[in-house]
Amino acid sequence: MDSTFDVIIVGGGAAGFFSAINIVEKNPKLKVAILERGKEVLSKVRVSGGGRCNVTHACFVPNELVKFYPRGEKELRGPFHQFCSGDTVAWFEEHGVSLKIEDDGRMFPSSNSSQTIIDCFLAATKKLGITLLTSQSVQSIYKADLYWKIETNTHQFVCDKLVVTTGSNLKIWEVLSNLGHTIIPPVPSLFTFNINDKRLKDLMGISSFAQVAVKETKLSATGPLLITHWGLSGPGILRLSAWGARLLAEKKYQFVIRVNWLIEETLEDTENVLKNLKLEHAKKIVSKYSPFNLTQRLWESLVVASEIAKETKWADLSKKQLQNLAQQLTQSEFQVEGKSTFKEEFVTAGGIDLKEIHFKTMESKLHQNLYFAGEILNIDALTGGFNFQNAWTGGFLISQAM
Repeated sequence: MDSTFDVIIVGGGAAGFFSAINIVEKNPKLKVAILERGKEVLSKVRVSGGGRCNVTHACFVPNELVKFYPRGEKELRGPFHQFCSGDTVAWFEEHGVSLKIEDDGRMFPSSNSSQTIIDCFLAATKKLGITLLTSQSVQSIYKADLYWKIETNTHQFVCDKLVVTTGSNLKIWEVLSNLGHTIIPPVPSLFTFNINDKRLKDLMGISSFAQVAVKETKLSATGPLLITHWGLSGPGILRLSAWGARLLAEKKYQFVIRVNWLIEETLEDTENVLKNLKLEHAKKIVSKYSPFNLTQRLWESLVVASEIAKETKWADLSKKQLQNLAQQLTQSEFQVEGKSTFKEEFVTAGGIDLKEIHFKTMESKLHQNLYFAGEILNIDALTGGFNFQNAWTGGFLISQAM
């Protein structure tokens, strides 16, 4: 086996392949290899988006796109001006893969299969003569004067330039910290909340647009909340978990959330609305009809939680019951007791400290000819194709730098 290369890429995932292909397309004379520790490459690409691969998001303005990154927002602004979602679409078109936009902005291959992306990458690496080596688990990385030496479980490799795209890999983070890089310890991001509360008990599957905040913090998010058999999920909760990843880890996932089911409405305004409803609908039964944009079952549950019997008429509501109902509608409090992983997509916040990276080239500030792309960095995003876009942009910048 040949062990000397111009460029070695450690990590056979999305960022690794995209880096390799773009490097050789721009520099055809370079001898490039990808080292992958597993038997298979691109395994995360295969399962992403339920096996369809959520390639990117139809957000084509760099300054808007960065807002989807709880970690990396500031740093990615420049890179996204170099290679953004529109460039991703064009790149895949040029390589024979058309993408389509779904209603929520997520973009998938028109084939609806992640295999299309995998086939595209494998065909390109073969055509460009990129060496692909699997079952190569990197044990150590040494910096010599003018080259890098990489030891795997079976071989030694030497290269001029080294690109590391291993995602959330604890072993590689340890190797890089031995080279002087600071690793921000990983904590989960994008998770759902475990809540055991009788108000939610029979409401599984109901989704409602709401504002949710972590009590006694500045952390809040707005978006659809989905009631599940273990608690709360949905985009609003995932957004809150991503932005609050570190804070919620410190709290050991035990905290109180406050939900405003009416979004912008205040407690006082809602109380006034309820007083008017009491006059307008005097003879009607409170629990029978939701006067707000809430599903009937959720409304009934909040009415019961306000200590209002199911057959009570609006005219018979006491001042205290009106206050209780306003409170449940705008300031429902739920005790969170732990978290659950969102689907199979385990996303972490953490990785190489962004202060140690040149974001024009993705090169290490500590070592020349050492580059990083993807989730190995302390960058993570909301769900919707954003983590892949970070991988494509990083890989493209590395290829330009070379």
